Amino acid sequence: MHPYDSIEPDTKDWTWVLERPCEECGLDSSTLGVTDLPVLLAETTRRWSEVLARPDVAQRPDEHTWSPLEYAAHVRDVHTIFGERLAAMLAEDVPTFANWDQDAAAEIGRYAEQDPASVDIALIEAAGTAAGLYATVTPATAGRRGVRSNGSEFTVETLGRYHLHDVLHHLWDVDG
Repeated sequence: MHPYDSIEPDTKDWTWVLERPCEECGLDSSTLGVTDLPVLLAETTRRWSEVLARPDVAQRPDEHTWSPLEYAAHVRDVHTIFGERLAAMLAEDVPTFANWDQDAAAEIGRYAEQDPASVDIALIEAAGTAAGLYATVTPATAGRRGVRSNGSEFTVETLGRYHLHDVLHHLWDVDG
């Protein structure tokens, strides 16, 4: 059996976290503004560095759950994908985002086999790039829109809140 065969793909639509607090991780993203995002995204990197320094970082808690290393590699890619989406929203009128299959990305990218130190550096860099882009958002650009391939519509601000939730929720996944 392939290591990713036992992981159930996440097919939930998490956009509800923009309207109410997450019952699992506790984040109420509706309380955040786009100006909060650069600092908050950057601050998460310290916590991810701590996770990646664990001696058991590559061990899955069970066969159905990603290891902390796999979650960190995913978060690195989340920062990259959301940075690209934000850049498109700031440069284009209502761009449509290609579907991103996070489970396929984990398998193709061999997240479980990556070097934790390399993931740490790349995660910090990707978070910094995304945070820097959010820092350029003005009141005039915060409402620019983009559409996910499934039809979910975001503004720059709601994309950022959704992005931050993903990062913080996965910290909750690895820390409980």
